[in-house]
Amino acid sequence: MIVMFVGTDRTQTAVNPAQVTFVTQVSDGTRIRFGEGRSVTVTEPIDAVIDSLNQALRPHE
Repeated sequence: MIVMFVGTDRTQTAVNPAQVTFVTQVSDGTRIRFGEGRSVTVTEPIDAVIDSLNQALRPHE
């Protein structure tokens, strides 16, 4: 499942929750890190990002 966020440049950003390795709060939003040094910064607060990623990883009924 893909989760959509708003990037700091106001574009839609799609994230595959299974590839996320680290999430951290930064001054302009939340940075989502992936393997191999890749990352994206989104405008949503860290709590909303973590909730969205966790929701997407839960098995659906």
